[in-house]
Order: sequence, then C-alpha cells, then structure tokens
Amino acid sequence: MVTPNAQHIVLLESDAALRDAYAHAQLVVADGASLLLASRLLGEKLRERVAGIDLFQRLCGQAEQFRLRVFLMGGRPGSAERAAGKLRRQFPALAVVGICCPPVGFEHDEQELRAIADAIRAARPDLLFVALGAPKQEAWMHQHGRRLGVPVLIGVGGSFEIVGGLVPREPRLWQRLGCEWVYRLLREPRRLWKRYLFGNARFLWIILRQAAPRWRLRSRAEASAPAPRTCRS
Repeated sequence: MVTPNAQHIVLLESDAALRDAYAHAQLVVADGASLLLASRLLGEKLRERVAGIDLFQRLCGQAEQFRLRVFLMGGRPGSAERAAGKLRRQFPALAVVGICCPPVGFEHDEQELRAIADAIRAARPDLLFVALGAPKQEAWMHQHGRRLGVPVLIGVGGSFEIVGGLVPREPRLWQRLGCEWVYRLLREPRRLWKRYLFGNARFLWIILRQAAPRWRLRSRAEASAPAPRTCRS
C-alpha cells in the first residue's frame, strides 16, 4: 500500500523506480488535500483524503481487535520504540512483534538487507509499517518487502516521530484546511522551504499540464454543440 501526496507526484515524474513501485501497489490511498483538489481539476473526484498517520493508528487499533501482529521499520533512531510504547498504552493488547531502525545507506548494503529480512521473517508480522520516507520506503517495499511473506506492507513516512511525540502534529484547524504543509514550513523553514515552495510549484504545473487537454476538449465540444432552438408563436 502506498499513500501519495504532492511530493510523491513530483517524484513520480522523474523516478522510474518509484513509478514501478506504484504500478505494482495493490492499494493507493491519497494522503494530502492537494490531491483532492487535483482530482477535481482532472475530472476524477476523490471522495476523501486519508492521512498516513491516521491510517497507521487506526490499523493498529484494528490489529489489536483482530489479534494481528505488527512490525515497525524505519523512522529516526528511537522513534519506533517511542511509537510502540504509545501504541501499547493506547491499545494494551496490541502485539508489536518487532522494531527495526536501519542505518543510513542500508539499502546499498546486502548484509544489512539480509539481516533486516531475517528479522522480519522471524517475527512473522501481519502488518509491516515502513517509515523510511519517499521514495526510499516505496522502493524497499517493492524490491525487498514483497519477498518476506508479509500480507500487508504500508509506507507511513514520518508517522513514528509524530505518534512517539518527537515531532508535534499540526493543529486540527490546519488539518481541516488542508494546510499542514504551511504549518511544517513555518516550523522548519530552513529545511523545508525548497521542498515545499519549489515542489508545490512543480506539482501545480504537472496538474495543469494534465488538465489543459481536458479543458480544450470540453471547450471544443461546447463550441460545436448546436444552439438551442427557440419556439415562436
């Protein structure tokens, strides 16, 4: 399962490996208000967005109810442990059967990849939450995760940090307005200004480029439609 947002759409333009991962994903859930707006412009209206962190927590609640085993992979050092602690307090019967925080560059280390795969196979999780950030998490799930025999793999980005309390979540009002990215930009301008300002501009260009042919076809259809007849007495 993948959870696209505006950043993913921009990356998909130039990242062939990410496109391949998306092509093989069994479920794609929109994480971002910008995708809802884009879907309206493209005439493919989406019903709603599902934030990755909300999906993560709700699925953990379902995992407790149905006695499913959960494995947390990725995140900043210590964030998965803190997230697991918070989840166990929220869902006391939740079975978190494994936690793994791979070192930087692990995806290029065959020995490290084998060790991670062995740990996951030994834990036998039903749900594997992967918090490596895009496009790394999608690439790893596509290239390696599908071979592990785990029924459900989900990329959840920075969810461990938020659930574990290392990073505050955006206030409810910002979430309802779909402006979480503005809140993050104001909180960490030096780190995020390029990603959001240039990235969002690129996203808008991609959507307008795709929408333009539809608008032209609609205009031509309206122009060629016969004028309505009028009745004269």
